[in-house]
Amino acid sequence: MKIIMDYLTRIDNALAFIIKVAVTVLGLFIAFSMVGGIVFRALLGVQVFGLEELVLMAAMWLYMLGAALASRERSHLSADFFQAFSDNEALHDTMRLIATILSVVMAAFFVNWSYSLFSWGFEKGQVTPVFGIPQYISQGSLLVASILLLLYVLRDFIHDVSKLFRKAKAVAQ
Repeated sequence: MKIIMDYLTRIDNALAFIIKVAVTVLGLFIAFSMVGGIVFRALLGVQVFGLEELVLMAAMWLYMLGAALASRERSHLSADFFQAFSDNEALHDTMRLIATILSVVMAAFFVNWSYSLFSWGFEKGQVTPVFGIPQYISQGSLLVASILLLLYVLRDFIHDVSKLFRKAKAVAQ
């Protein structure tokens, strides 16, 4: 079991590295493209056609990969208001498990929805107006992010359940 966990950890770390590099490159591309577009338009009087569609696609991937990283690190927004009202650690763990179960259900819906959107875009063959880039490329970011979200909340679910079982086992002894 430890060998499998080590292997999964290596895959996760490699994937996180790739995503971080992609997020950095996309962020730089968006920033320089926006500045370049402003400079060309305002200072040089030249309209750069198609720049907006490239920035929009890059932004979609940037946001979705950023959301996947937040899910990986469990640093996404959460409303853990039970911790403010109670010092009971068992209650905190139980509420965290309930929130994780709800996240698993929602992530499964997101995967289903994003797959439907991606396959619909693939079937329709929609393209961007200037460069003719298929719309399913930006829609694919939703599918990739929702799959990663589902994998990470499943990981969190397993962690939360095992934590509760360990605590219950320690109390029973």
